[in-house]
Amino acid sequence: MSAIAVTLLKVLFLALLWVFIMSAAGVIKTDLFGRTVPASELPRDLENPRKRRRMKKGAPRRFAIVSGDQTGISADLASGVVQIGRSADCQIILDDDYVSTRHARLEADSAGGWFIEDLGSTNGTYVNNQRITAPTTITLTDTVRIGRTQLRLGT
Repeated sequence: MSAIAVTLLKVLFLALLWVFIMSAAGVIKTDLFGRTVPASELPRDLENPRKRRRMKKGAPRRFAIVSGDQTGISADLASGVVQIGRSADCQIILDDDYVSTRHARLEADSAGGWFIEDLGSTNGTYVNNQRITAPTTITLTDTVRIGRTQLRLGT
C-alpha cells in the first residue's frame, strides 16, 4: 500500500476511535445526570407533593428496601408517587452503581393499586425476577429488584 493510503487509514481509525469515545462519554453523562425534563412533561403529582391520598385499611402504606445495603429504608405512599434512583430528588435514594439517576417510579392507579414503571434505565427494573418493559401492577407479595436492591410494598 502507498504511504498516502496508510496515512488515510490511520486518520480514519483515529476519527472512529474519537466517535466511540464521545458516544461513551455521552452515555456516562446521561446516566450520571439524567436527561433534562421540561416542566410541561412532569407528572401532575410531582408538581404538588403535599397532596395526600386517603389509604384504605389493609392497603400498602410503605415501599421498603428488604434486601441490600440500605435494608430498612422506606418511603411513605401517601403522596401517590415514589421516585427511585440515585438523584437527591428521589424519595428512595439508592447508593448502587447499577441504579440510574432516576431509575423507576412507583405510582398509584385509579383503582387503589400500585404500578411500577422503569424510566429508561440502563440495567432495568425487575418484578419477581422478570424485567419489566411497561408499567406493571404490583401487590404486597411482589418483589421489585433495582440494581442489587430488593424492595417490597408493606402495610
